[in-house]
Order: sequence, then C-alpha cells, then structure tokens
Amino acid sequence: MINKLIERIQKTGAPIVVGLDPMLSYVPEHVQKAAFEEYGETLRGAAEAIWQFNKEIVDKTYDLIPAVKPQIAMYEQFGVEGLEAYKKTVDYCKSKGLVVIGDVKRGDIGSTSAAYAVGHLGKVQVGSRTYSGFDEDFATVNPYLGSDGVKPFIEVCKEEKKGLFILVKTSNPSSGEFQDQLVDGRPLYELVGEKVAEWGEEHCGDSYSYIGAVVGATYPEQGKVLRKVMPKSFILVPGYGAQGGKGKDLVHFFNEDGLGAIVNSSRGIIAAYKQETYAKFGAEHFGEASRAAVEDMIADIRGALEAAL
Repeated sequence: MINKLIERIQKTGAPIVVGLDPMLSYVPEHVQKAAFEEYGETLRGAAEAIWQFNKEIVDKTYDLIPAVKPQIAMYEQFGVEGLEAYKKTVDYCKSKGLVVIGDVKRGDIGSTSAAYAVGHLGKVQVGSRTYSGFDEDFATVNPYLGSDGVKPFIEVCKEEKKGLFILVKTSNPSSGEFQDQLVDGRPLYELVGEKVAEWGEEHCGDSYSYIGAVVGATYPEQGKVLRKVMPKSFILVPGYGAQGGKGKDLVHFFNEDGLGAIVNSSRGIIAAYKQETYAKFGAEHFGEASRAAVEDMIADIRGALEAAL
C-alpha cells in the first residue's frame, strides 16, 4: 500500500492528505436541514449530515489529492450511526481511487491490539467466511505500550499489504510533556523514531517502508532530526494551516527525492468556506471552497519544495 500511496502522490503532484474530521458545526445549515428533515434531529440525522458533507468534499477534491484521513472520533461521537457514516466515507473514498488513512490512534496489547488491527486493516473470521471490517489502507497507532502494541498491527499489515503511521512527535502544544523528556540525554521522540525505523527495516515497499511515523508540522526542527533518524519511513505531518504549519516549514520532512512525507490539513480544507479567503464561495458551494483550499495548499508546498530541493 505504501507503493500505491507514492504512485498517487507522484500522479497528482500533491504530497497532501485531506483530513475528513467533520464537526457538526462545520456542516452548512442547508446540509443539516436536509438531513434533519429526513431523519429528525437525531443521531441518525447528524450522521447523515456528516456523510453528505464528506461526499461533497470528496467529489470536489478527489482528482487533486492522493489520500484522505478520516478521524474516527468525529464519527464515534454520534454512536453506531456515526460509525456507519465513517464506513460509508471510507468505502466511498476508496471507490474514487483514494488511499484511506484511518486516524484511529489505537494502542493496546496482545489480543486486544490484534482485534483492533483486524477490525481496521484485516479480515475477521466468521464461521467459514472472512469479512473486512472498516478496511482502511493505513491506520495510526500509539506506541506508548511498546512493541506488544505495535507488532499485532505489523503482522496484519504483512498479510494485507497495508500500512501504519506511528505517533512519534505530535503537533499539539503539550506533546513535550512526555515526548520531549530526556532518556540517557536524548528526547523520547528520537528513541521512538529509532524504533519505527527498526520496525520498518523489515517491512519495505519498493523504496519506503510501510511502517511510517506521525510528526507534527508545528515542530520543524524536530522533523529535521527525525527525517535523518527514519530515512525510509514515510512521515504523516499534521498541523498544517489551522495549527500554524506552512509549506516553508515542512521541507525538512521530505527527502531529496521529493518524497518521504505527506502533509495533512483538516478544518483548513473541509471548513474552508468559513474562512475569509474563501468566503466568496458561500456555504452553498462549500465543496468548491474546499477545492480552492486544496489547490492553494498544493501550490504552497510545491513551491516550498521546488525552492529547497
């Protein structure tokens, strides 16, 4: 699957991923109204509004981008109905040829970790038959419990030819409370990065490992170090746009081949119509606003890479 992701990045010329992290407040009033007229102001109605919102954004952007990253918590808040919207979103994005990164941040051990891996990336046995659950292409994993939590995911990825992005240095302000703590004189995130590189050595595609890392755009200096620590790991870079990251900050996350990283923007794209820059589109044309935001993001990152590499 890492090979497919790279192929899609090269085809589109866009090392970006759209985060499908919809809050109900992001969904324009006319979309909510239509959903509530059909299902009432219920969890089902909310889930329908989220699904229709996602579908419009995907329809307006899929030809520009290689991948999407739905954040499962934004769907779980609406219960079972929300998870159905999550699954419909995953399937629809895959039908459009997009790579789907399930932002699920699972982190447990043993049979529990294995069950998470099967549910999101593998196949579950039901009698004489097997079924795919959510069936994403990649999943995000929290490594805090160590190899016991990660290896079950790696095993499923080997079977299914899928991939992982493991949290190494996250974009949030308080990440340093743990991740920056020194262990034998080195920050913990470096040690985690080394472990990701170690896991990845045995699990490679044609040029990059399918065991990748999450490193926030808000920490470019750390990204520069981690790029060297994990030379064959693809880096998923959250924190662009709304959290302050810009194209010029991100060049060190990439290798000299122009690959090695994929940059995520969530509300900066899906709620673009709410921004002054794209207000001219209006809520009725929120999908067009998202497309314009994608085009601007691609130009920003491409320009920064061309200037630096």
